[in-house]
Formats: sequence, structure tokens, C-alpha cells
Amino acid sequence: MMAVYIKEMLDNFRDRRVIINTLIIGPLMGPVIFAAMMTFMTRQTTERMEATLELPVIGAEHAPELIRHLERQGVVIKDPPADPAEAIRSEEEEVILRITEDFGHAWREGRPAPVELMVDQSLRYAGTTVSRVRAYLNAYGRQISHLRLQLRGVHPDLTRPIDIRIDDLSTPESRGGMLLAFLPYFILITVFVGSMHMAIDTTAGERERKSLEPLLINPMPRWQIMAGKLAATTTFALLTLGLGLIAFVYAMGMLPVAEMDMALNLDLTVAGLAFVLVAPAALLAASLLTILAAFAKSFREAQSYMGMVIIIPMIPSMWILIDPTRTETWMTLVPLLSQNVLILDLVRGEPVNTLWFALSIGSTGLLALILAGIAGTLYNRPRFIFTSA
Repeated sequence: MMAVYIKEMLDNFRDRRVIINTLIIGPLMGPVIFAAMMTFMTRQTTERMEATLELPVIGAEHAPELIRHLERQGVVIKDPPADPAEAIRSEEEEVILRITEDFGHAWREGRPAPVELMVDQSLRYAGTTVSRVRAYLNAYGRQISHLRLQLRGVHPDLTRPIDIRIDDLSTPESRGGMLLAFLPYFILITVFVGSMHMAIDTTAGERERKSLEPLLINPMPRWQIMAGKLAATTTFALLTLGLGLIAFVYAMGMLPVAEMDMALNLDLTVAGLAFVLVAPAALLAASLLTILAAFAKSFREAQSYMGMVIIIPMIPSMWILIDPTRTETWMTLVPLLSQNVLILDLVRGEPVNTLWFALSIGSTGLLALILAGIAGTLYNRPRFIFTSA
């Protein structure tokens, strides 16, 4: 078994493409892309919030006080374009304020004075500008409302029968956990991707190259041969997992979390706990991929199966994103789902629940051993050995 294990490890380490794709590009691509994307988005949002707001206004003469209020807030009032609708559609302007002729009449009668914001809400980058304009208009509306009530001898607080105050008990770490909600999926997908190539190569690949049959002629139980191959596949999955977690630790450290009022609870200690938690999933992924690859008659056919397998770690991650719920004990008994919820607890800074960790590792490990046992007996069947069978 050890001889087969060493053989498979050496064969894969000799293949530079495998090393580059599995141990370099695979673990690094996700963290680097996410860190770069979040840094860019944060800086873009901050710059747009702090930049001078230039606002084209149609009918500015109908609301001079409103215009002066906007200018006091630092808004630069611009003349409207000749075709406002076309200017919005062609993205020359993000938002245009239109004040109708009825504004003054409604204003003098004390009725809500109509204003319109011309926007294209399908443009996501315009959301920041629209929010700023709405905030300025709402602030002016509240100010005038309070003045009108005071002129009539009514205290403005009478319009607020309930004073809602939010006592936010979240911590910078828990808010950072919201940012890292994607992390469990990336970690689990790294495990599956890390074991994919070797699982295919040691089964369908060797059968296609006609090198599997001479190996099975050796006077030793076939389950030991498969165990050696499976151990090598699991080792590659664990190497990919470890490198991926280290990459995430350093990549997330580059994010401007101070500007977002967050703190990321993702250091080497948390990464180590995540590694222990996900390690049984490495054997599960290796066993599952090995079983599927054994049914394929060629390397290419096995690759077509792997595309469907990648969906498996996506299911619990998407379920948590769509229906976020509090972690319960039964979740820790479900392989892959347990890793998702417990990693989220780790990055939120929650204390480690030893029982939940043990249940997660035990349930995932048990399923992994069952699949490994099935994989170990596959080559006792002739049709899994001979390509012509």
C-alpha cells in the first residue's frame, strides 16, 4: 500500500501541470480574486461617497430654497441636458432631479410637493449617487416638516409616537463574518478541485494507458492498491486545503476592513481549526471522485462526471446564503453542511463548541470511510479493470 502511495505521489509531483493547477492556481486563485475584487469595490464606494456630487436639475427655478439647501450640502447644481431621458440611457448622467411646475403651488398649500428622480435602476454603480440624493431630499423634507409644525404650535415629536432605537450588539468580528460568508464554499470547492486530477488519473487515466492491469497482477489484495491510490488522492486534497487556507489568511489581511468598520477573524489559528474541521471532507471528496472516475472508460469521460460533482459542495453553501439560520445540533451531523455552519461560526468569532466539532468530524469521517470502503472493493470486479469489459 505504501509503495503504491509513494508511486502515485511521485508520478503527480513529476507532472508540472498538475503541480501548477492543483497546488498553485487552485489554492491561490480564489483568495486573490476575492481580495482584489473587495478592495476595488470598497475603494470605489468610498471614493464615490466622498466625491463632489454634481446634480443636473430640471426646473430649479420652481424650488429655490431646495436648491440652496442642496448647495449648502456641497452639491454642485448643473444645467439639465437637452434630452434628459437619453442622457440617463446613454449613461452620461447617473441621476437627474426634476422639479415640476406644481411644486410651488403644493408647497404653499402645505401639501407634499412633487419632485422626481430620473434614474436607470438597472445600473448598479448609480446606486450610491441615488442614495446620496435621496438622503439630501429626505433631510430637507424632515427639516421643513418640523418647521411647519412649530409654526402651528405643535411639537414635532408628536409625529413620532414611537421612538425606535437600535442597540447594535454586533462586533467588528461578527460583521466581518458577513463578508466571509462565501468562505466555506471556497474551502470545500478547493478540496474537491485538489483531489479531482489524481482521482481521475489513478483510475480512468491508468486504465486508459493500460498501466492498471500490470499493477493488479501483483500478489497483494486489490483493496490495498486502491487504498494507496486513495491515500495519495487525499494527501493532494489536504495539501490544496492547507495552501488555500494560508492564502486566504494573507489575502484577507490585505482588505481595507478599517474603512468598512469590520474586523476579519481569520488568522492562522482559525485556519488551523478550519483545516481540522474540513480534513474528513478531503477523504470524502477523494473517495467520491475515485468511485465516479472508476465508472469512466477514459480520462475525458471522467472529467465530464467531475463537472457535476463540483455542484455537491455548492448546495449547502447556497442553502445557507438563501435561508440563513442559527446553527443547531442536527446541522453538525450533516456532512458538508456542518463544515459550512461551523466555519461561519469561527469567522464570526464565536467560541468553539467542542461537541459540534466532534459531531461534524465524526459524521463526515464515517461517511468518508464508507465511501472509501466502497472504492476499495471496486477493482474486485473485472468490468472496472478492463476497458473492453
